[in-house]
Amino acid sequence: MTQSGKSPEGQVADAVKHNWVDRNAPAAARPYLRLSRADRPIGTWLLYIPCIWSILLAALQAGDFRAWDVWLILGCGAGAWLMRGAGCTWNDITDRKFDAQVARTRSRPIPSGQVTVRGALLWMLAQALIAFCILISFGTPAVLIGIASLGFVAIYPFAKRFTWWPQVFLGLAFNWGALLGWVAHSGRLDWPAVLLYFAGIAWTLFYDTIYAHQDTEDDALIGVKSTARLFGQSSPQWLRGFAILASVLMAIAIYGALRDATPAQMITAQLGTLGFAAHLFWQMRQLDIKNVPLLLHLFRKNRDAGLIPVLFFAVTIML
Repeated sequence: MTQSGKSPEGQVADAVKHNWVDRNAPAAARPYLRLSRADRPIGTWLLYIPCIWSILLAALQAGDFRAWDVWLILGCGAGAWLMRGAGCTWNDITDRKFDAQVARTRSRPIPSGQVTVRGALLWMLAQALIAFCILISFGTPAVLIGIASLGFVAIYPFAKRFTWWPQVFLGLAFNWGALLGWVAHSGRLDWPAVLLYFAGIAWTLFYDTIYAHQDTEDDALIGVKSTARLFGQSSPQWLRGFAILASVLMAIAIYGALRDATPAQMITAQLGTLGFAAHLFWQMRQLDIKNVPLLLHLFRKNRDAGLIPVLFFAVTIML
């Protein structure tokens, strides 16, 4: 890495190696795609997965999985990519001075000089507007729910300045799809969706605390707060609690949604919760908060953890 913070060919330090942006995207587009984290797709998955949970669970409660739900799943996928990109762009605009002081983040497009703040603002607005066009197709109740999430998106980058719990604000923003997907399917908000939302928040506290342990030394030097710094050596105990809370809330949400379903459907759906919990505790067994490459590896593995309930919900729909 050079003194200016640029990595070879503008690559970002914690991007997936040999990712499609660095290999195949047009050179002029690469800085903006990096700004949107297109070279680090895990965040899009973590934003998207709660949407799929809620759409499938709402369909199971209603007993009707329709072509409309296929569009919702596809639309939420595109929306997750766009809004994650817009949110990350906003995060990098607000954090550009902090990012320049942290080894892992100084190669990002704004602190490394690949993108100007003005260019980033225009890129953020373009992504948000396209996402809004998709959201409009979901119906008025979903539009209102979607707009309501913007407050958490706006606040999150500043949370690390005033609270030791910025991961809570990330969870509030990242799991909004659990509410949005349900409302888009049903036209109303039911309590299983709310429980699924809080299960997602507990999950976010789990995986983002693991992620934040990569930067504890730099964060301490520049005064950035996080649950990783707050918990310190006690992190494994806290993570265990978050894993249990996420799994229990998910199990109750499934029970509430499927209490009138067949026993086979209830058992199959709950097996998704069991697999989800097992994956989180597998991560706990691997955890070493001093091993930075392992921390990033475990963080990325949460895509697989979140997809386990998706698989079992999909099987349940076919029963």
